Order: sequence, then structure tokens, then C-alpha cells
Amino acid sequence: MRRELLLKRNRAQPLNFPNSGSVFKNPPGNFAAALIEQAGLKGSRRGGAQISEKHGNFIINLGDAKAVDVIELIRLARKSVSDKFGIKLELEVSLSASLTTFQ
Repeated sequence: MRRELLLKRNRAQPLNFPNSGSVFKNPPGNFAAALIEQAGLKGSRRGGAQISEKHGNFIINLGDAKAVDVIELIRLARKSVSDKFGIKLELEVSLSASLTTFQ
């Protein structure tokens, strides 16, 4: 059973790149990853960060990502999903105090 769960996770999540896990909470009755994908954002890049092509609710570090790159992708996802679906994505990850002013 455990092996099956690990295989499923490996197929669905971009575990071959550094990442912080799920970026956004799932809104009621929906999935953040699906909304991000439907907004056409999978694969979007800013600097060394990318919205994963494998799972839309993961932002991966391609090797030289900076915090500002990740923040720009978070802003892009929130704005795009809000504009297209009228849904506000809430962060699941915690940001350091110095980064919270961007919200």
C-alpha cells in the first residue's frame, strides 16, 4: 500500500526539482492545480522558477530561482485565476516576514 502511494505521488508531483510543495490551498469545491492549469499557466517561468508542467500547484526551482521569481509566479497565478474564475487563491506556504508585504 505504501509503495503504491509513493508511486502515485512520484507520477503526479515534480519531485525531481526543489520545491516547497503545494503553494495554494484548494478552494472549496475545487482544486488549485486545476484552476492554474485551466488558466494556462503550467510551464510559466520567471527567472529560475517555474510553475510545474507536471502539477500546477507546485513552483519548482530550475536551479537558480530567487525569492522574487517565486513571488512573481504566485502573483501571476493569483491574478490569472481571479480574473478568469473569480476565485481568490490563498497561500498554503508560509512566507518570511520580509516577504509578506507582497500579498
